[in-house]
Amino acid sequence: MCGAKAGGPDLAGVDVASETIIQGSVTRDGEPISGYVRLLDGGGEFTAEVPTSATGQFRFFAAPGTWTLRALVPGATVDRTVVAQQGSPAEIAIAV
Repeated sequence: MCGAKAGGPDLAGVDVASETIIQGSVTRDGEPISGYVRLLDGGGEFTAEVPTSATGQFRFFAAPGTWTLRALVPGATVDRTVVAQQGSPAEIAIAV
């Protein structure tokens, strides 16, 4: 188990306009699912990982650019590509 906070860091006190945020949720059949979400850079290299929260939520702070999110849940691994921009949180729903 990693030491990251479930769901990723919260936004309390964060100036969202100055950050690059990738966030979303992981679901199966419309219901939140527990697991992990990895953040991979443009070359596919591991950058970070967070466990999903009880509601399937995750959040990363990243540099602007193209990233891959990899949801790792029981019985499935799903990748999604996301383009992150500073000041505009990227909201990604991952259904497995």
